[in-house]
Amino acid sequence: ICSLFNKRLRVAIFGGTHGNELSGVFLVKHWQENGAEIQRTGMEVKPFLTNPRAVKKCTRYIDCDLNRVFDPDNLGRTVMEDIPYEVRRAQEINHIFGPKGSDDAYDLIFDLHNTTSNMGGTLILENSRDDFTIQMFHYIKNALAPEHCPVLLIEHPSLKYATTRSVAKHPVGVEVGPQPQGVVRADTLDKMRKIVKHGLDFVQLLNEGKEFPPCTIEVFKIMEKVDYPRNKNDEVIAIIHPKLQDQDWQPLNNGDPLFLTLDGEVIEYKGNCTVYPTFINEAAYYEKKQAFVKTVKIKLTAKHIRSLVLDQSTS
Repeated sequence: ICSLFNKRLRVAIFGGTHGNELSGVFLVKHWQENGAEIQRTGMEVKPFLTNPRAVKKCTRYIDCDLNRVFDPDNLGRTVMEDIPYEVRRAQEINHIFGPKGSDDAYDLIFDLHNTTSNMGGTLILENSRDDFTIQMFHYIKNALAPEHCPVLLIEHPSLKYATTRSVAKHPVGVEVGPQPQGVVRADTLDKMRKIVKHGLDFVQLLNEGKEFPPCTIEVFKIMEKVDYPRNKNDEVIAIIHPKLQDQDWQPLNNGDPLFLTLDGEVIEYKGNCTVYPTFINEAAYYEKKQAFVKTVKIKLTAKHIRSLVLDQSTS
């Protein structure tokens, strides 16, 4: 049973966490001017531009990646220090929408991102035991069918993301591509807009007393990040193979081509199990030394959920 709804639900929609990912920037700015489309009964929905300085410059970030600094060390740093702009901004966001991990934190945050990879409209899940969010993803996937809506689970023992949306009790990443940095495409924006609409509809239905029986969804669980081949000077010496390019979410098996050197040498995948690569050739990940991420397919089941608002009104 979901105990989320014993008060007016607080939802935020973040755009511009990366200032050159323009679908979320355009949508959030639009909704700040005209928010009728995102308002729902029984909840407060706040559109918010998370990194306005980066948005103004149309760059991913000013000093460091805002989507990686929501960890206790950065959130606890004293402002007296000469701290990066994004760390200061993270503390402000944590103050408004958090504090992270507390009862006062926002219930739900949709964080809107674009990727240069061919990932379609992807939902990002942070916690495999978050029944509310799994139920929401199940609802969104059904609403968008037959269009593919993959779910990426970024829960991992050693890969820690410390995302901007993680200040909420229920963080939702929305990752739509392919779209170049600094470009806004109508089809990509529309896909993102639909995902947010269906997510808000789900919460409203729950608020109005609809019950959701147990459900199961397929997710792609992150296993490891794979770097480009490099020389002794740490320079990239091979590029994504044409047969791997744009093949996000497609199976990759032992012997399949991964990289191609400029001399024409093919570097193959060596692995005894099928994996599903994604974030293939993402522009923003060259600096993070990441050519793609390897995922495996698993199933997640969420328990039956219903709103507690009704219980309170009838007791």
